[in-house]
Amino acid sequence: MPSADLWHVPGPAVASRWPVVCVYLGIAMLVVALARPQAQVPEENGIRRGYDLVICIDLSNSMFSEDFKRGDAMVNRLQAVRPVISAFINNRPNDRIGVVVFAGKAYTFAPLTFDHDWLRKQTARLYIGMVEDGTAIGDALAVAIARLQEGWKHKTEGRTRVGSFVILLTDGSNNKGTLEPRIAATFAAEAGIQVYAVGAGTTGRVPAPVFDAQGHRTGTELQYTEIDPGLLKDVADKTGGLSFMATDTNAVRDAFYAIDSAQTADLGAAPPMVTRELFAAFGLLGVILLGLAAWGANLRSNQTAAWV
Repeated sequence: MPSADLWHVPGPAVASRWPVVCVYLGIAMLVVALARPQAQVPEENGIRRGYDLVICIDLSNSMFSEDFKRGDAMVNRLQAVRPVISAFINNRPNDRIGVVVFAGKAYTFAPLTFDHDWLRKQTARLYIGMVEDGTAIGDALAVAIARLQEGWKHKTEGRTRVGSFVILLTDGSNNKGTLEPRIAATFAAEAGIQVYAVGAGTTGRVPAPVFDAQGHRTGTELQYTEIDPGLLKDVADKTGGLSFMATDTNAVRDAFYAIDSAQTADLGAAPPMVTRELFAAFGLLGVILLGLAAWGANLRSNQTAAWV
């Protein structure tokens, strides 16, 4: 007897039911889409919350005073604070930071920027004597306030400004300039800008380098320097900030750490929730399923016709 396989005649395959399933699912997705489904999700999408801040750096000749120690070597006040400022900038990636330098006059050294690598390179170029001597604290605050207020006019896409503040780093008392520091602090307070004042160094006779006419160091002598902690406290208190007296490198670092802690957006807290519309996702899925169903039905029709 011939094998039973020889008697088998090929015929159309049993029709698949998947196009029908796609039709039902597609209609269900479109019905859900018409109901306008929504979801509550954390606000993210690249939104950064940060501060606008300006660091005012005193470059008067008294910053040459060598009353700070780094390892076994004595360094001047600018050399002591510069790495602390650099580390502070590095630790605040979401902030726009600018720099104002001052001595007898005050100037914008760097505008508000997110380019912190460039800013650190710029601060490394600072040197004592690049501004005429003196200590114009009030003028420095006025320039910093102006830079912050200008920055408010330029919104940055994808970022929410939490607040604005100024860090005033000085080693002297106000003896130059046109604006009294307490008046400048009043302007800052009215604008909602806090001032954090750091007095670097000690009052009294401290070692300082002596230079000849060509700028070459010829020796060291004791020179009298004076810091006005009362003024710094008044300025800080008037604006809701804090004041610090830092007589060594660790104290400067601690002061900047305290400022960093006081003025940090609470990124660890639960972010605000926002509503996301899901209409498009369900609608698109419904259309795709109906398209697959139509394609499957057409394919099955062509297969059936081929066997007739």
